[in-house]
Amino acid sequence: MESGKLNQTPAKKHGATTMEDVLVALHETKEERDLRIRRLFEFFDSSKLGFLDDTHIEKGLTSLRIPPKYKYARDLLRVCDSNRDGRVDYEEFRRYMDAKELELYIIFQAIDVERNDDICPDELSQALVKSGIEIEDKELASFMEHVDKDKNGTITFQEWRDFLLLHPHEATVENIYHHWERVCLIDIGEQPVIPDGISKHAQRSKLLLAGGLAGAVSRTATAPLDRLKVVLQVQRTKSGVVPTIKKIWREDKLLGFFRGNGLNVTKVAPESAIKFAAYEMLKPIIGGGDGEIGTKGRLLAGGLAGAVAQTAIYPMDLVKTRLQTCVSELGKTPNLLKLTKEIWVQEGPRAFYKGLYPSLLGIIPYAGIDLAAYETLKDFSRTYIHHDEPGPLVQLGCGMTSGALGASCVYPLQVVRTRMQADSAKTSLSQEFLKTLKGEGVRGFYRGIFPNLFKVIPSASISYLVYEAMKKNLALD
Repeated sequence: MESGKLNQTPAKKHGATTMEDVLVALHETKEERDLRIRRLFEFFDSSKLGFLDDTHIEKGLTSLRIPPKYKYARDLLRVCDSNRDGRVDYEEFRRYMDAKELELYIIFQAIDVERNDDICPDELSQALVKSGIEIEDKELASFMEHVDKDKNGTITFQEWRDFLLLHPHEATVENIYHHWERVCLIDIGEQPVIPDGISKHAQRSKLLLAGGLAGAVSRTATAPLDRLKVVLQVQRTKSGVVPTIKKIWREDKLLGFFRGNGLNVTKVAPESAIKFAAYEMLKPIIGGGDGEIGTKGRLLAGGLAGAVAQTAIYPMDLVKTRLQTCVSELGKTPNLLKLTKEIWVQEGPRAFYKGLYPSLLGIIPYAGIDLAAYETLKDFSRTYIHHDEPGPLVQLGCGMTSGALGASCVYPLQVVRTRMQADSAKTSLSQEFLKTLKGEGVRGFYRGIFPNLFKVIPSASISYLVYEAMKKNLALD
């Protein structure tokens, strides 16, 4: 920042920021501002109907070159539509503009620490760092270049307002950076600039924390069903759910239903981290330098990333299965370290990967079925239930249904994998498959499926609720 700059706008010492302050910062009269907002409304109201709906808003955003994958017409409509009639008249539009410009001026003042009516790169960088976002110089320069329309090296409030005026989400530094990240998927001058992404900075660690905690809570809450499912899967004789529950209670009482949950929780964070990192690395390989890989590419990248993550944490999964299926001695839970050592000594290092092949075989079809069913159900809800973006309850229902469908389709592979994990003898995939088929028939491949399906609903519900709560607390919305 230049040391010779004068402090033209001292910080306000008394009273809250008002629209009069906004007018001064914009160098506008009230009449000029009224005319500007009226013209903007008329720009969106191209049909001259006197109101806006999501079609009008989406068409207007398209004209403003908002990237197709980041059209927030429904969000903008929802924020403006104060009477919830599905339409935005001029008065509602005007109230949104008043509130948004005031909000943007307040955060502009907070970033403009030297109070000289503009934001320089150092001030923007400091604001991002305070919010936990550390970006490279190249990325910061791209941010500045995109907002700084007159290319003088600083951002005025008018430039700041023009960039964020139609962004319907709360004006926090994190949200503003995320908005820039999305918008920069289109041309910035001559060449398209795709930033490295907020996932490299604060959002990656926060989302990992939110996802990890959500997974830990949901897995702990559904641990009894997971234990019941695994015990049923490895049994080769007919045994119902109730007798199996009684057997677990008789051996270990209440704690028996949570045996192996510690390993389940422990593997959540590294599994998520590996999957996320692998996915980010695979995207440019599959889709090329622009990172645009499409639905099939995302499915392939997601399946391969899941395979990498599962391979990395698979030994923990195998030990968990052994821990859940081995018999307690004198009512005492088997020692984890002792059990791990016995596997290593008696069966060798390769034993920790028994059943990996059927596990990997199930990943891509599971992801494909889950994703396809989820998107189909969401489209169905938009057509026949809501004519808007599905709400939390609809999304939750779609997720639970698609997850249950995907899990059911690949369940036989899960049974074979679990039996290979639990069996200390050396068995191949084909041997385990034939042994189950000959001894128990087709039904043998679906042992424990009902506890597994019963686990999907509370697991999805708890994970969703915890994740959304964490997103809100970590300012990720």
